[in-house]
Amino acid sequence: MKSRLALACAAGGLSLLAALPASFMALAQTAPASDMSTLKPAASFSSIADQKARSVALFEEASKVIEHPRCLNCHPAGDRPLQTMTMHPHQPPVTRGDGGMGVPGMMCNTCHGADNATVVGQSPTLKSIPGNPAWHLAPIEMAWVGKSLGEICQQLKDPARNGGRDLSKIVEHMSHDSLVGWGWNPGEGREPAPGTQAEFGELIKAWVDTGAACPAG
Repeated sequence: MKSRLALACAAGGLSLLAALPASFMALAQTAPASDMSTLKPAASFSSIADQKARSVALFEEASKVIEHPRCLNCHPAGDRPLQTMTMHPHQPPVTRGDGGMGVPGMMCNTCHGADNATVVGQSPTLKSIPGNPAWHLAPIEMAWVGKSLGEICQQLKDPARNGGRDLSKIVEHMSHDSLVGWGWNPGEGREPAPGTQAEFGELIKAWVDTGAACPAG
């Protein structure tokens, strides 16, 4: 809205702004940005008549989760997981190892148990240690960090880079896998992924049902 007003002013002078109703100006100044902490329901995209455009829009909404640090931290481009909302390298310095489980002497399960563990009296910034029975780093062929949304989308559809899954198994994985679900239950002191796993799964299912189209780029 602001960029369009700026172009109009440059072309026609300030008289355009003077002619706009005060209520319109107030709306332009106070319109909220897209809420990145929630997910729109899949059904809300049904008004997009073009199926490919609807499919892309669904995936872009799902990207609020896919590109959130809760997910990206476990899909790094290198051999070290990332941590926190700033996505800095994991401390202590661990590496991928076989199966993404770390290396002898510093395996993932050395610190990460089957459940989140509350930490008391250690640090004001460390309130819990993440946990899940399947805690591990995503395989390097599933790396998302540094890729465009379109590239991640194409990767998700490629069985050679998604763990050998067809699209129906991708829907199942995103909707019900417990390690994916950890993103919405990350333990005290961490921001959860937007929305809920059920909402995310419905977006992914609707994306697949509409042709699994990918954003450009």
